[in-house]
Amino acid sequence: MSDLAKLPVTVITGFLGSGKTTLVRQLMQNPGGRRLAVIVNEFGDVGVDGEILKGCAIPDCPAENIIELSNGCICCTVADDFIPTIEALMALDPRPDHILIETSGLALPKPLLKAFDWPDIRSKITVDGVIALADAEAVAAGRFAPNVAAVDAQRLADDSIDHETPLSEVFEDQISCADIILLTKPDLAGPEGVAKARAIIAAESPRAIPVVEVAEGVVDARIILGLGAAAEDDMDARPSHHDGADDHEHDDFESIVVDIPEVGDPADLVRAIEGLANDHNILRIKGYAVVTGKPMRLLVQAVGARVRHQYDRPWGADEARIGRLVVIAEHDDIDAGVISAALGAAQAQAAE
Repeated sequence: MSDLAKLPVTVITGFLGSGKTTLVRQLMQNPGGRRLAVIVNEFGDVGVDGEILKGCAIPDCPAENIIELSNGCICCTVADDFIPTIEALMALDPRPDHILIETSGLALPKPLLKAFDWPDIRSKITVDGVIALADAEAVAAGRFAPNVAAVDAQRLADDSIDHETPLSEVFEDQISCADIILLTKPDLAGPEGVAKARAIIAAESPRAIPVVEVAEGVVDARIILGLGAAAEDDMDARPSHHDGADDHEHDDFESIVVDIPEVGDPADLVRAIEGLANDHNILRIKGYAVVTGKPMRLLVQAVGARVRHQYDRPWGADEARIGRLVVIAEHDDIDAGVISAALGAAQAQAAE
């Protein structure tokens, strides 16, 4: 790459649990001849996604090319975190050919695009494209407000109707900002669910946006890298609920960290998580658990009541065997006492 060429950056956005980390891991392993670097920014994280990706590092994307930012939304910490991170990656030898940014599942993508307009980096990098992941099963189930016009009409007719939930606004902003939408988990949605999800996305899209079905993050890098979208110069075509606002808030969501006791049977933990999701509207739970008699660490990732778990690696010889989960929900649904009791923990703590 010429020193005068702008370094392309792909922003990967999508709702909680839509498969962003799985996609990044697949791209790391199949980069299409590119040397990649990765920035992971997660809401209320304790290093889960960044550690997963570093465990998949290969010569074309070594561990030193993977940086996790956990001091809050990167578009809110541009000077302190985002710009120094970009500059550090550009100073690597050899220099990356392409940077992937995995945003928080709660992030609004447009404020991040505005960060690329900062003078310190504008002449050095460009947004090659914005990739939005949408969980086909979740979208088909109507968990987001699919018909904004109908909601607005109801609001005008009845002052008692609530505004759209923050989750629907996040979903719509991610769709509106995208250059390509990846419809994930089509096997769980089935043909009818995929068709319904496509129809909902089309109704929410402000313009014609390609939609590609992707299972387990497997997609040809040529489809989503090298788009040349220069999205930072195309902001007007990417409408947001928050256009015109001086800033954006994350107060609608809250996360807590729960240190959980050793688990005798992973099925018991799964049942506890399912109960929390169903009874207390928990959006996302992820982290690690210690299983009695097992030398391997149990990786746990849940989206609502859908829980996945697997043994990902042995506990280190000098590593404390501590189970730790991050729990994310809308602000009014977080009850630390209830969550701690359900997971058998002494007390939850607010995530940093």
